[in-house]
Amino acid sequence: MKKQFQFPLKQGIGAPAVPSVVKGDDVVRGQLIAYPEEGKLGTAIYASVSGTVTEVTDTAITVEAAEKQEKTYVPLQGDDPLDLIKKSGLVGLGGAGFPVYAKLAKPFAEGGTVIVNAAECEPILSHNIDAIEHHPEDLIRGLTIEMEVTNAAEGVIAIKKKHEKAVKVLQEALEERNGGKPIRLHLLRDMYPMGEERAIVREVLGQLLPVTALPLEAGAIVSNAETVMRVHEAVDLKKPLIDKDLTIAGKLAGNENLIQIFHDVPIGMQAGDAFEMAGGLADSYGELIMGGPFTGKRTERTAPIVKTTGGLIAAECFPKGPEKIGLLVCACGADEARMRQIAESMGSEVVGVQFCRQAKEVKNARKCENPGKCPGQVAKVLALKKAGAQAILIGNCTDCSNTVMSCAPQLSLPVYHSTDCALRAVNHKLVRRIHEHIE
Repeated sequence: MKKQFQFPLKQGIGAPAVPSVVKGDDVVRGQLIAYPEEGKLGTAIYASVSGTVTEVTDTAITVEAAEKQEKTYVPLQGDDPLDLIKKSGLVGLGGAGFPVYAKLAKPFAEGGTVIVNAAECEPILSHNIDAIEHHPEDLIRGLTIEMEVTNAAEGVIAIKKKHEKAVKVLQEALEERNGGKPIRLHLLRDMYPMGEERAIVREVLGQLLPVTALPLEAGAIVSNAETVMRVHEAVDLKKPLIDKDLTIAGKLAGNENLIQIFHDVPIGMQAGDAFEMAGGLADSYGELIMGGPFTGKRTERTAPIVKTTGGLIAAECFPKGPEKIGLLVCACGADEARMRQIAESMGSEVVGVQFCRQAKEVKNARKCENPGKCPGQVAKVLALKKAGAQAILIGNCTDCSNTVMSCAPQLSLPVYHSTDCALRAVNHKLVRRIHEHIE
């Protein structure tokens, strides 16, 4: 049976794209199939495969892929870098999905720093570091383009110190670079959520921004590593955003390699077909997650890979939880709805919900006042105990988890973490108390 590829008309921040094809049309890889509405924030969508349009709805376009596929694509037209970035349909590939052209559209009057977020913040996910290890020159070229477009004075590649091979090849590539505005490495500690953009700005520039502020208020633009490499593709190779790098991991059938990396997976592919590339799913698993262990969402086999998809994880089966459980929600991890979903899967009734006091509400979401630096959770844990919780489910960052573990066991409250089943599926150390000094 021919494979179905689905392209949601909204794949990031902004208005949905407008279809430019109808049912029955034949399309080729790299062909524009939906365009951003004039005057509205949004991005174009391109066919990642050649085939026939089988359905066009208000929310998505479905293409039945032809049996034979080529790696070639319809190239973008033009020569202006910012225009090519806009035409490419590129959004931030770290998860937020903000249109890249809009982020780069206003050049710095003076100074300015473009920061590459190469923290690879979520555990398990590792496709960004792998890409850097094999093609550091593409990252540097993409960063150079962003610096030129924005008239930035300098570029910074922020990467965790523990990624020694990636750091080494980047250092070597930077040493071989001839001329241009300065680019430097900034080595980060290994903690979660080091990849949150305000944490990146704090670590690189020494400035803690308010929860409502964008990096521009610190004279900076922050771009995810894969985003920067795809900028190089859009400008130098005139390639639209049709492929995505992925980490596929967890409960995989007959395969000892529990974490696998795939580059240039066609956008629109069904999650189930992507898992087949990794050997298929095991007979039993708890849930499928699209994204990382901390911030990913439950998904289905038929769900399409979209522009912002970074990971697919088949998690371990859920443990039987206590009759009554309390939720401690952190702005850096799973939100309340996701935590309730996990509690339900454990068979536990939620009797109380507390939020980290640094988790401030911003436009119907929550952001941490100082990501990764915890004010203490004793009062919150005590409140959940008083509400009748027999255990607590947390989604906290590294530092917050430490503070929870300093008090919950003394109150005879077992601790579950929202990432447990994903991490168990790949034999990864669970998020609890972190004893060692984090470099």
